[in-house]
Amino acid sequence: MSGDTTLKDAIGRLGKAVEALEAAAEDRLEKERDFAEAEAEVQRMGADRARLAQEIDKSEARAERLAEVNREVSRRLVAAMETIRAVLDR
Repeated sequence: MSGDTTLKDAIGRLGKAVEALEAAAEDRLEKERDFAEAEAEVQRMGADRARLAQEIDKSEARAERLAEVNREVSRRLVAAMETIRAVLDR
């Protein structure tokens, strides 16, 4: 009887160990899936960052061009006002 009890106990422990192993394997697979999703998100964020940096560079270049045009318009307005004053003063 003792041999049967010992065998049943061993089979029971083996079954619990297999269940624990399966649970651990499933947890590991889930963590790997989460890691893969996180890694994909980091790659998407990196691509977004690169795109945004490029857009910022374009915007800065456009702002500089607009500032240059603004300076030229101001210069021309001053010249036009001086010309008008000179004509009016005659």
